[in-house]
Amino acid sequence: MEWVLAEALLSQSRDPRVLLGALCRGEASAERVETLCFLLQRLEDEEARGGGGRGAGALPEAAREVAAGYLVPLLRGLRGRPAGGSDPGPPARHRRRVLRAAGAALRSCARLAGGSQLAAALAEEALRDLLAGGPAPGAEAAVEVLAAVGPCLRPREDGPLLERVAQAALALALAADGDGGEAGPAEDAAALAAGRLLPALGQCGGAALRAVWDGLGAAGAPPGPGRVGPRLLVLSALAERLLPEPGADRDPRTREEGPDARRCWRFWRTVQAGLAQAQDALTRKRARYLLQRAVEVSAELGARCACGPQEGNGPSLFWWSEKKKDELLKFWENYILIMETLEGNQIHVIKPVLPKLNSLFEYAVSEENGNWLFHPSWHMCIYKRMFESENKILTKEGVLHFLELYETKVLPFSPEFSEFIIGPLMDALSESSLYSRSPGQLIGSGSPLGLKLQKFLVTYISLLPEEIKSSFLLKCIQKMSSRHWCAIPILFLSKALANVPRCKALGIEALLALRDVLQCTMITHQILLRGAAQCYLLQTAMNLVDVEKVSLSDISTFLMCLRQEESLGRGTSLWTELCDWLRVNENCFRRASDCSCVGLPETSSLNAYVKNLVQEYMKSPALETGENCFMPDWFEAKLVAMMVLLAVDVEGMKSQYSEKRRTQNVLRIFLDPLLESLMKLGTNAYMPLLKTDRCLQLLVKLLHTCMLKGSSTQDDEVSTLLQNFVMSTAESISEFILRRLTMNELSSVSDLDRCHLYLTVLTELINLHSKVGWKRGNPIWRVISPLKNASIRHLQEMDHGQEPTLGTQVQRVISMAALATVCEATDRTPEVQLGSLEAGPTERCLSALPLNHTLQKPHAEEESSLCEESSSSQGWGKIVAQYLHDQWVCLSFLLKKYHTLIPTSEGEVLEPILPAVQMPVRTLQAALEALTVLPSDQVLPVFHCMKILVPKLLTSSESLCVESFDMAWKIISALSNTQLIFWSNLKAFVQFVFDTKVLTTAAKIKGQAYFKIKEIMYKIIEMSAIKTGVFNTLISYCCKSWIVSASNVSQVSLSTAKNYSELVLEACIFGTVFRRDQRLIQDVQTYIENLGHDCAANTVIENTKREDHYVRICAVKFLCLLDGSNMSHKLFVEDLAIKLLDKDELVSKSRTRYYVNSQQHRVKNRIWQALLVIFPRFDQNFLNRIIDKIFHAGFINNQASIKYFIEWIIILILHKFPQFLSKFWDCFSYGEENLKTSICTFLSVLSHLDIITQNVPEKKPILKQAFIIVLQWCFSHNFSIRLYALVALKKIWSMCKTWHVEEFDALTSVIESSLSQVENMPGAGNAKKNWQRIQEHFFFETFHPLKDYCLETIFYILPRLSGLVEDEWIAIGKFARFTDIPLDSGFQWYLSPTQLCERKPGDWAQQDIGSNSGEADDQSEWTDVQKKIIPWKNNVPDLDLELVFQDRVAKLGKSISRLIVVASLIDKPTNLGGLCRTCEVFGASALTVGSLQCTRDKQFQCLSVSAEQWLPLVEVRPPQLIDFLQQKKAEGYTVIGVEQTARSVDLTQYSFPERSLLLLGNEREGIPANLIQQLDVCVEIPQQGIIRSLNVHVSGALLIWEYTRQQLLKHGDTES
Repeated sequence: MEWVLAEALLSQSRDPRVLLGALCRGEASAERVETLCFLLQRLEDEEARGGGGRGAGALPEAAREVAAGYLVPLLRGLRGRPAGGSDPGPPARHRRRVLRAAGAALRSCARLAGGSQLAAALAEEALRDLLAGGPAPGAEAAVEVLAAVGPCLRPREDGPLLERVAQAALALALAADGDGGEAGPAEDAAALAAGRLLPALGQCGGAALRAVWDGLGAAGAPPGPGRVGPRLLVLSALAERLLPEPGADRDPRTREEGPDARRCWRFWRTVQAGLAQAQDALTRKRARYLLQRAVEVSAELGARCACGPQEGNGPSLFWWSEKKKDELLKFWENYILIMETLEGNQIHVIKPVLPKLNSLFEYAVSEENGNWLFHPSWHMCIYKRMFESENKILTKEGVLHFLELYETKVLPFSPEFSEFIIGPLMDALSESSLYSRSPGQLIGSGSPLGLKLQKFLVTYISLLPEEIKSSFLLKCIQKMSSRHWCAIPILFLSKALANVPRCKALGIEALLALRDVLQCTMITHQILLRGAAQCYLLQTAMNLVDVEKVSLSDISTFLMCLRQEESLGRGTSLWTELCDWLRVNENCFRRASDCSCVGLPETSSLNAYVKNLVQEYMKSPALETGENCFMPDWFEAKLVAMMVLLAVDVEGMKSQYSEKRRTQNVLRIFLDPLLESLMKLGTNAYMPLLKTDRCLQLLVKLLHTCMLKGSSTQDDEVSTLLQNFVMSTAESISEFILRRLTMNELSSVSDLDRCHLYLTVLTELINLHSKVGWKRGNPIWRVISPLKNASIRHLQEMDHGQEPTLGTQVQRVISMAALATVCEATDRTPEVQLGSLEAGPTERCLSALPLNHTLQKPHAEEESSLCEESSSSQGWGKIVAQYLHDQWVCLSFLLKKYHTLIPTSEGEVLEPILPAVQMPVRTLQAALEALTVLPSDQVLPVFHCMKILVPKLLTSSESLCVESFDMAWKIISALSNTQLIFWSNLKAFVQFVFDTKVLTTAAKIKGQAYFKIKEIMYKIIEMSAIKTGVFNTLISYCCKSWIVSASNVSQVSLSTAKNYSELVLEACIFGTVFRRDQRLIQDVQTYIENLGHDCAANTVIENTKREDHYVRICAVKFLCLLDGSNMSHKLFVEDLAIKLLDKDELVSKSRTRYYVNSQQHRVKNRIWQALLVIFPRFDQNFLNRIIDKIFHAGFINNQASIKYFIEWIIILILHKFPQFLSKFWDCFSYGEENLKTSICTFLSVLSHLDIITQNVPEKKPILKQAFIIVLQWCFSHNFSIRLYALVALKKIWSMCKTWHVEEFDALTSVIESSLSQVENMPGAGNAKKNWQRIQEHFFFETFHPLKDYCLETIFYILPRLSGLVEDEWIAIGKFARFTDIPLDSGFQWYLSPTQLCERKPGDWAQQDIGSNSGEADDQSEWTDVQKKIIPWKNNVPDLDLELVFQDRVAKLGKSISRLIVVASLIDKPTNLGGLCRTCEVFGASALTVGSLQCTRDKQFQCLSVSAEQWLPLVEVRPPQLIDFLQQKKAEGYTVIGVEQTARSVDLTQYSFPERSLLLLGNEREGIPANLIQQLDVCVEIPQQGIIRSLNVHVSGALLIWEYTRQQLLKHGDTES
C-alpha cells in the first residue's frame, strides 16, 4: 500500500522537490512523516534502478534540504520532549512512531544525497548527544539517527567514527542492566541500541564490529546473573556477524575481517551464564539460540575449531571436528533438547528426557584416556537450572540424578566440578523438603537423598587426588558454616562427612570451621537432631583431622563446643570411639612447648597435657580484687574435667591390653593438686577466694561428667575411685561451706553465685553419702544441723527499725537458699532428717515467716557495692524472686511432711503451731499472689504446694481452688514457647489439677471446679495440636493414677474416672494431620532413633515419648488392664463404648463424603480400633443396647479400613453371641436403596461363616438361612455385589458339603457348575482378574478373625494392608517401649500368630480405597463405595459404546464424527464447560469427564451454554482411563495426546485418522507418565512465543478444529 501511495504522489508532479517541500510543511504528525519516508524510499528505489528521470540532478540537493531543514530539526525537537513516563500513553507512542519514521527517512536522504558527508555529519551530531548523557528521550532519538545513517558511513574512511559510535552503542546497551536501574525510556533506548543500532553497525564490519567485540571482551570475569541479559541481547543481535558465515573460510581476507565468537572463552561463559543463571525465559532462549547457531555454523563450515577455558589447560569449552561430526551433533542436539524441556518446569515432561543427560556424560568423557572432551561446566548448567527451579520436585530429581553420577561411572577430576559441588549443589541441599521419604517407603527408613548424598561424598572424596582432597573438604566445611542451615540438611551433610574414609586431610583451619558448624547446629529446636549432628561432626573430625597439624589444646577446645548432655556423654559409643582415637594418636599430636611429664610413670603426651592442664588450672589467678571479686566462668572447669576423664579412660583401655599402670595411680596423679587444695579448705582461711571457687567448680564438673550414660555406674571403676577421693575430702569441704554460709562472709551480690556453687557441692556430697549408705555422724550429717540453726537465726534477726544493709539482705537470701537445699535433700533422702517428726523450731520458724515477703532493696553505702550491684547480671528483682522461690520450696516440704495437720477449712485450728500448714486458705491465697509475682521459671514449688492444698480445700473453698486452676493455666499457656521450663511446669500443673483426690471431689460435688477441670482438659488437647507431647503428659498421669488406685480400691477410683471418660475417649481418637515439614522432622527423628546405640545422641538424650502415637498407646494399654468382671471397670468400659459409637455417628453426619486419609477417615478408624480393643469386656446385655448402632455403622459409606474393622467386630460378636444372628439376617431385608453401597459389608461377614458358627451346635439352620440370602445376591445387577456374593457362596457351599445339608442336594450340580464356571472362565478379561483378586485379598484368604485378634493386627497390620497412610501405623515395639503403663501378666495378644503380617497390600485393597494407581485392570466399582453415579461400564454393560454414541447422534439429527475427546484429567469447571461447547459445535461424538457432577456447576453451565444437553457426556474416572483407552484401541481408535515430548509431532504435519481419541492433560501436571505410555502419538502445537504452554481448553479447541478441518477436506475430496 505504501508503494501505491508513493506512486500516486509522484504521478501528480514531475518534480519530486515540490512533493518533498509540500510534505515538509505543516504539523509533523506521524502520518505526514511516514508518508515522507515512503516517498523518499520510492525515490531511492528509482535511483537504484537508474530511473532518475524525475529531476535526477536536483534530487541529492533536495534530499539534503529535507534532512537539514526538516528531519534534523524534527528529531532535535523530539529529543527534548518528555517521554511520558515508564507507562507510555498515546503521546509517547506517537513520539516513538515519529522517531522511527524520521530515522528511516533520514537514511534515505543520506543515500540520495550521495557521498558520506551528510551521513558523517549527522552521525557526529547524534553521537555528541548520546555521549552528553541527556534525558532518555534524547538518547532514544540519537540512537534512531545513528541506526539510520550508520550503514551509510564508509568502513575505511569513517572507521574512527564508526568505532566511537559502536563503543557508545555498546555502553548504552550494557548500561540497561543493573540492580534497581532505570526503567522505562532508558531501557527502551538501551534495547534500541542493542536491537537496531548494533546490528546496523555490524553490517559495516571492520572497525565497528571489532570495537563491539573488544568491548564485550573487556570485562574480566563472566557476567553475573543480573548482567547477562544485555550481553546476550547484543550477542544474539550480532550473531550473524560474530559467527563466521559458511563459505567465508574459502577467502582468507574475509576471514580476517570479522571475529569468530566460537574461539572466545568469554562468549561461551556468557552463553553458559544465560543458560544456567538467567532469571527470565527470554534471556535463556537467546543463550540457546546462540549455542544452536554456533553448532549449525560449525556443522556447515566443517573446519576444525577449538576454544579452551580461561585457565589455559583443561578441557575445551567448545570444539569441532569433521571426523566427529555425528557424535558432536548428537551431543548438542540432546543438550539443547534437555535445556528446552527444562523450560516446561513439569516433572512428568522432564523425567523421560533425563536419561539423555547420562548419554551427555558418555559423549563428554573420552573412552581412550578417560579425560573430559567437553568442559564439565556444560553439564553443570543443566543441573543448576534444575536446582534453582521453583518446582521442588524437579529440584529433588535434579539433585538425586547428580548424586547418582558416580554409581555407574567414574568421571575425571575437574576443579569446576568440585566448585559446583561446594556451590550450587550445597545451596540446593539446604532445602529441607528434599529429604522427604519416597512413596511407599517406611517411616524411619531414612531419606533416600540423604543416603545417596553419603554414598556420593564417600565415593567422590575417595577418588580425589590427595593434593586436592584437603582443600575440597575445607571448602565444604566452610560452606556448611557460612549460612544458617536447618536441622535436617546439616544432619545428613554431617553424617555423609562422618562416613568419609579416614585420611589426614584437615588441619587447624578446618577444625575451627567444624567448630563453627557445631555452633550452627545449636540454633535448631529439635534436640535429638541437634545431638546427632554433633556426634557426626565429632566423628568427621576424628576421621579427617591430621593429628600432626593440631595440638591437644586445639582438640580440647573443639570438644568443648559439644554438649555433653546431647552427644558426648561418658559411657556412650562416641566417648569410647574418642578415647580409642586419642589412644592411637596420643603421641602424634603437635606438642605444646610447656608440657611437662614429671611424675608420670611413662612419657605420654596426653597425660602430660592433662597433668599440666590441671596444674595450670589450680594456680591462683594473678589478678584478684579482694573478697568481692566475681566468680570465675565454668568453661575452664568443664574443659579440665572432661580431659581428665578422657585421659583416665584412655589409660583404662591400655590396661586391658597390657599391665602398664593402674587407673587409680593415673587419676591420683591428675587430681593430686585438686585433692590437696580441697583438704586444706576447712583449715586454710587464707586460701585465695578464686582458687576455692575453681576447686569446687572442678569438683562439680568431675562428678557430673563422670556419670555414665546408658549403663550402670556400678561397674565403673573410675566413678568409684573419684567418689572415694571426694569422700576423703568431704569433711574439709563441708566445714568450709558451713563457715562461708553462716559466718557472714558472703555479703555482696556477686557472692550469691558462690552460694549457689556451695549448695550444689553440698547436694553432691549428700548424694554421694546416700549412695554408699548414710551414716549418722558422717561429715555432712554434722554440718546440716548447724547450717539449719544459723540460717534460722539469720532469718529471725530484726533490723530494729534501721534500714537494712546489703550484707544483711544478702545473708537472708543465702540462709533461705540453704534451708531450701536442706529441705530438698531431706525430701530425696529421708535419712538426712534430724530428730523426730514433730515440728521443731526450724519448722515453726519457716511456717511463721511472712509469705511472699519481699526483701527491701538496700541503699548502697559503699562505692564498691554500688559499682558491683550495677555491674552484676542479677537485678534485685531476680534476687527477691529467688528468695521467694526458696521460701516456697521450704513450704512445700513442710506441707508434704505435715499434710495430716492440714485442716479442711480455716476455722478448725484456734492456735496453730505451724501457721502456714494449719491455715491452708491463707497459704493458698498467698500461693495465688506468688504466681503473680514470681517469674515463670520459679513457680514450680508453688505448684507443688497447690497440689497438697487444693484437695483439702476443694469442698470448703471451691471458688479459691477454681481461681488457682485459672491462674496456673494462664502461666502454662504463656510458657508454651519456652522449651526449657515448659515441660516441668506442665507436669507439676497436671499433677495438682488432675490429682485423683481433686478429680474425685470435683465429680462428687459437680460444681465450678468440675466444669473448670473439663474446660482445662479440652484446652490441653487443643494445645497438643500445636505443641506435640502436651496431651501425653495429661493422659499418662491420669491413667497411671487410676491404675494405682484401681489396684487398691478399684470400686471407688474407677467409678470416679467414669466421670472423666471423655479424656480417654479423646485419647483413643487423638492424632493431628501434620504439615509436610512437621512430618519430615518426625520421620528423620524416627530414623535417628532406629539407629539405636550407633548414634550416641540416642543414649544421652532421654526419649520423652512425646509423639502423638503414645497418647493412643497409653489409652489402649490402660484399657487392656481393665477387668470386665469388676463392676466399676465394666461401667467405665460401657460408658466409653457408647461415647465412641456416638462420636462415630457424629463424624459420619458431619461429612457424608470424606477422602482417604483425611482427618475424618483417621478419627473413624481410631474409633473402631478402640472398640475392638475393649470388645472382650462386653457382655450380652450391653451388646443388646449397642448392637443396632454397630449394624447401622455397616450401612454408612466408609473407607475400606473402617469397613474391615466393622466387619471384624460383627464377626466377633456373632461368634461370641450367636443369639444376634437373627438381627444380622434382618440387615439383608433393608430396601435396595440402603443396601446398594453396604451389602458388600454384610456379605464379607458371611464369608467367615465358619468362624461365626464355631460355637453353635446345630449349624444346618444357619447354613440354610445364609445360603438362601447369598444366592439371591448372586443375581444382582451390580458386578461388585455379585463378586462378594460368590465369595460368600463358595465358603457356605463348602460348609454345606462338610455338614451334609440334604435340602440342597438338588442344587448341587447347578451351584458347583456355576462356581466352576467362575473359576475357569475363559480369556483374561477383567471379570476373571477381579475374581482372582478378591479371592487373594487378605481379608478372605489369610485373615483369621480369632487368631489375628491382637494389637499388632489392629494397629499395624490392618492399617498397612488397607492402604492407610503410614502415620496411622503403630508398630508393636512402641507398645513395649511405653513403660509408663504396665502390662497385665495374663495379656498375651501382642503378636499375630498367622501369616497376615507377611502379606503386602494387594490390588484389591488399593481399589477399595479409591487408589489412583493407574493400572490397566483397575475396576471403577471398587474405587469407592460412596459413588452416587454409576460408572460408564455399568451404565451400558451389554452395548458397544460406539453404538450408543451413534444412536445418540442420530436422534439429535447431527452429522456423525468419530472423534472422542477425553477430559477426565481436567479439574476446572470453566475449562470443562468450554470444551463441552467446542465439542458440540464441531460435532465430536462424545466428551468424557471425570465426574458428571461437574455439569451442575454454575461456572460449567456459563461456559457450556447448554451444550451438555446436545453432546453425549460419559463418566470415566482417572483410575479407569487406562482400561478405557485400551478398549478404544481395540475398537480401532488412535489415542492422541496433547503434550510436549521429545518425540512430539507438529500439529501442522500430523494427519488425523478418522477414529481419533484425543486425550487432554491436567491443567497443572499435564498427562501422567503412566498414561503417556498408552498414547499412539503425541501432538504439539507449534509456538513462536516465550511462554511454552496454552490453556488446556484452547489447546483442545485447536486440535478439535484441525481434526474437523482435515475430515471436511477428506469428505470434500471424496464427494468431488
